[in-house]
Amino acid sequence: MQTNSPSSQSKSALLGLILGLIGVVIFAGTLPATRIAVVSFDAGFLTFGRAVIAGLAAIICIVAMGKKFPRQHLGALLFAGLTLVFGFPGFMTLAMYTVPASHGGVVLGILPLATAVFATLLAGERPSPLFWLCGILGAVLILIFTFRDSGFGFVIGDLWLLVAGIIASAGYVVSGKLSRHMPGWEVISWALILLLPISVIGTWFFWQFEYLHAPTPQMWAFAYVSLCSMFLGFFAWNTGLQLGGIAKVGQLQLLQTFITLGIAAVVVGEHISLETLAFAGAVLVIVLVGRKAQVAR
Repeated sequence: MQTNSPSSQSKSALLGLILGLIGVVIFAGTLPATRIAVVSFDAGFLTFGRAVIAGLAAIICIVAMGKKFPRQHLGALLFAGLTLVFGFPGFMTLAMYTVPASHGGVVLGILPLATAVFATLLAGERPSPLFWLCGILGAVLILIFTFRDSGFGFVIGDLWLLVAGIIASAGYVVSGKLSRHMPGWEVISWALILLLPISVIGTWFFWQFEYLHAPTPQMWAFAYVSLCSMFLGFFAWNTGLQLGGIAKVGQLQLLQTFITLGIAAVVVGEHISLETLAFAGAVLVIVLVGRKAQVAR
């Protein structure tokens, strides 16, 4: 009987972290792109419209690869779809009407801790005390930054972002578990296809004729959240979760906050202070320490 050597397991874990980081970079552009898109598109149309575009791309991939529907995973695929296709994008888009993309990126820094919690509850992973300490410290730093950045206030957009983060974390864990049975791209593809009828109806309901004449930046932003955020990002992310462990790779989402800040500064023109960079450095140290913490699978 062939067993995986420690060397091969280490390489697999490293590849998982690399793929997870690629997914994080792609997802980090979601908030800035959505912030641009909401200038011309309604939140409802953005939520369902992006799912239609991604769903059509998913059909092409599934047909081209000759995949058969994994009937035994119907429930999990539906859950992943409802959380990642509708839940997270919907609440996140609502938030972008009231808070900047950079602020939203910081609030969503709660994702790694929430993902670790769901990995424990749903995926049977058992992070060590050091891992939990790193996750909690990272979350506390992010929350401190959030309240300082918003003048110690709380707006409705923060609530939408927190709900979006919790929903996304649950969806990430379920899709990561599914990636143990099928490729990561196939997980998000079937989830999108299963919900495509609802996506089409929702798009039709929120459709407005003037969307055809939206400015070029808004059209590009809509294309990004449809094909990159909703589809291609999950190719790398789901596979990374499967190879490197859901809780451990999920910690990379602490970096997503600051990648989002960088993209928001370049693309949207939002200001990044030295204080932000200091928090970024502190969180990076926590991620590096957490990476070495043990997680039983």
